[in-house]
Amino acid sequence: MFESLCKSNFDVIYLLIPLVIGGGFGYIIGIYRRWRLENSGEVLVRNLLEKYCENKDAHLLNCITLRLEDGSTTQIDHVLVSTKGIFVIETKHYKGWIFGNARAKAWAQIIYTNKYLFQNPLFQNYKHVKEVQRIFEFLEPRLIHNIVVFSGESIFKTSKIDNVCYLEELIPTIEKYSDDVLTLNRIQFCVGRLEYMRLKLTQKTDLEHQAYLEQKFGQ
Repeated sequence: MFESLCKSNFDVIYLLIPLVIGGGFGYIIGIYRRWRLENSGEVLVRNLLEKYCENKDAHLLNCITLRLEDGSTTQIDHVLVSTKGIFVIETKHYKGWIFGNARAKAWAQIIYTNKYLFQNPLFQNYKHVKEVQRIFEFLEPRLIHNIVVFSGESIFKTSKIDNVCYLEELIPTIEKYSDDVLTLNRIQFCVGRLEYMRLKLTQKTDLEHQAYLEQKFGQ
């Protein structure tokens, strides 16, 4: 668990002081900045799913970095392995009005008079889904689901899109799938394989992934 995420900002800074003294100040600042964003979004989703797992035959993995076949890396926010299948979940902590559709390459965020474009998160998460399908080649692809959850104060101004939901809709979205498509033994095996395949979360893996993103998409 990441109990330290629930502490105050002062506590987090205090815990990072030894790392700052040892070098890598810019990296530590980056970690702190990402911690603030994660605390606003991914942790909300994590807490909700962890509570869900307490009464279900399910296991949650968070912040998973995987090495792709071409040598690059990809990071997945959450993977829920359950008797209902495997859910690959992308979290977006946005505010404002959101415009988009399932087939558009880019969606729009409107905040007052400002418009910001961002990649269709279903497309973004599809890469994660395909990698999970590759790791679990023994499973039917239909058992691995692409889910995008908006955890912030955003409002969709376009028609509802399948498997794109607000935070309070996440559990009902998962619950709509049929139960008992994976046995407990298969769940345990899938979790073990994913734990084995994931890269250790270190400064090196994080910097490698950031370098890949900057090369592909820019700063």
